[in-house]
Amino acid sequence: MDSAPNALNDLLVDTFNEILKIEQMSLQRDGASDCSITEVHTIEAIGLEGKHTMSEVAAILKITTGTLTSSVNKLTAKGYVVRKQAKEDRRMVRIGLTHKGRLIYNRHLAFHEKMLAETLNGLNEEEQRILTHAMTNVKNFFESQFMTK
Repeated sequence: MDSAPNALNDLLVDTFNEILKIEQMSLQRDGASDCSITEVHTIEAIGLEGKHTMSEVAAILKITTGTLTSSVNKLTAKGYVVRKQAKEDRRMVRIGLTHKGRLIYNRHLAFHEKMLAETLNGLNEEEQRILTHAMTNVKNFFESQFMTK
C-alpha cells in the first residue's frame, strides 16, 4: 500500500476508536455514566415519539428482538425506557423514553450535530459530496461484512 491509503487507513481506524472514547466521555460528563454507547444507540433508535414496537427497534439496530429485550430490560431498570401497551391492540407493546431517556437522547443528538458541523466546516458543496460518497463506501463495506456473517 502506498502512503495515501496507509494514511487513510490509520485515519479511519483512529477516528472510529476516538469517536467511541469521546462519546463515552461525553456520556459521563452529561450524567449518564451508567449508560454504554450501545445503550445510547438503543435510546436513539427508540426515538422521542415512543411509537415503536420491539421488533421495529430491533430492525433499526439490525439486532434480534432477544438482544433488544435484554438491552431494554437494562434501560428500563436504569430509568431510561418504559414499555407501554398499544392503544389500538393491547397485545402489542411499544417502547418509549422516560424524561431521563429523552435528556440523554437530546444530549447525544447535540453531540452528533456538533461533530457534523465540525466535519463539514470549511468544505464546499463538492467536497461535502465527495466526503459523503467516501463515507457511504465505508458504510457499505461494513454492511457487506455484517451480511456475510
